[in-house]
Amino acid sequence: MPDEADLIADAIIRAIDQEGADVVVTTGGTGLSPRDVTPEATRAVIDRDLPGFAEIMRAESYKITPHAIISRAICGIRRNSIIINLPGSRKAASECLGFVMAAIPHALAKLKGDPSDCAS
Repeated sequence: MPDEADLIADAIIRAIDQEGADVVVTTGGTGLSPRDVTPEATRAVIDRDLPGFAEIMRAESYKITPHAIISRAICGIRRNSIIINLPGSRKAASECLGFVMAAIPHALAKLKGDPSDCAS
């Protein structure tokens, strides 16, 4: 997909609002170049931030490379779905998804109304 915020935002909206995706994962466009607009596109369509996901991805990635701190990736919630911005590098994207994967089922359950205690 081209690095155009409107197209990225439209794709996220379509995946969630029309296709019913529970999780939307983007790859790339989270850096510092002028064409890196994925966080802005994501910010435009989320209802709420999900900062812990992006924070842990940066923190764990920093253990691998100090360049991780320049990631502008954000994660958020639209309706009852989760949006996760991953880096463009296949290796980094795989690593970052691995850092948050275990939390996704629980987060989705909570979004969909699961009343159980989080500590159980």
